[in-house]
Amino acid sequence: MPLSMTKIAFGATSVGSLRQWIESHAPLGEARLTTRYLPKRHEEMGGGSLYWIHNRAIVGRSPLIGFMDNGQGRIWIRIEPRLIAVQSIPRRAHQGWRYLEAADAPADLGDGVSEAEAMPAEMLGELARLGLV
Repeated sequence: MPLSMTKIAFGATSVGSLRQWIESHAPLGEARLTTRYLPKRHEEMGGGSLYWIHNRAIVGRSPLIGFMDNGQGRIWIRIEPRLIAVQSIPRRAHQGWRYLEAADAPADLGDGVSEAEAMPAEMLGELARLGLV
């Protein structure tokens, strides 16, 4: 199973604004984010995704294309210019990115299930605190 990563959707005011930013890169064939270091486990990430955290919950994912030196001492995280909705799960904010094992990754929302029908992150967090999920 491929390794993925999580990242805060910094600057996004909503999931819609995140989707708009990602999809605005479609003519280029990829969106790029800058990070300071190449992940040590980058070779395990083939076929993985970048999972986006917004308002203390994972809200979607963008498939990883790869990593590339940007020529200025930083690394580009290259992702497909699309946001795939996932079942929202609570996740605390963090700086930079974190690895996400496939077993811990949320499932994609299936056909017929909309983001509005997904359980709110706060409710999921409370259920998890009570040991019910």
